[in-house]
Amino acid sequence: MSDLTPPVVILDKSQLADNIGAVARVMANFGLSELRLVSPRDGWPQDRAWATASGADWVLEGVKVFDTVAEAVADLNTVFSTTARPRETRMPVRTPRESARILYDDTASGLRTGLLFGGERAGLETTDIALTSGITTIPIDPKHHSLNLAQAVAINAYEWRTLILDAPPPRFREQDPPASNDLLVGMYEHLETELEAGGFFYPPEKKRSMTQNLRVMLGRSAFSEQEVATFRGVIHALSKGRGRLLAKMAAKKDETPSSTEPPRGEG
Repeated sequence: MSDLTPPVVILDKSQLADNIGAVARVMANFGLSELRLVSPRDGWPQDRAWATASGADWVLEGVKVFDTVAEAVADLNTVFSTTARPRETRMPVRTPRESARILYDDTASGLRTGLLFGGERAGLETTDIALTSGITTIPIDPKHHSLNLAQAVAINAYEWRTLILDAPPPRFREQDPPASNDLLVGMYEHLETELEAGGFFYPPEKKRSMTQNLRVMLGRSAFSEQEVATFRGVIHALSKGRGRLLAKMAAKKDETPSSTEPPRGEG
């Protein structure tokens, strides 16, 4: 199974070129090759990255840059957020070894996979974690949480590599594969637009957290492409139904005599 396409590594808002180069180096060590950057602080390319990559030039030369995490993961089916803090989301939390097994099985089934890493200081935003399939947390000693970006990538890449070199046969999926992230985001935005029109997000200041909770809840279902299409059909039908109801109410109101009109039969 050595011809499997390795997971994509996505770095969100990385700050230092040295860290990007170090990530490229460990990716090359363990057979990962596709690196994506989301809004790197100092832009791209950066000469210092090549200086610290120790010859892993092919990784850096293939870097793709995106403005948002949503764009960076749009074509992927299974993506795990790597963070030390699960945050306030009810998502599966796994070790790198457990996550690697899922990535391996999904890749063997023909799916596109990835690992999302946050910036060196701020980590990942909850809104971006909600776009992924779960959380990967490295079981480090709680006495000292400090782990640099390249080390975190190395640990996850190592677990992938051990499966490539010495692994039982992959567990192939019996059901339809999950939809890509761009289809899921389209479904989320469709639902959120109709909920906004229906007055669901109240009070307004809670809209952001309510939206995140909805996305996490729906994301756990691992919708297939057909299920996305079906769910969007449900949303469309409900929104049309609301439109018909409003039209009937408006028509009924127009038929109601105005209070300023004299009673019928008088004059």
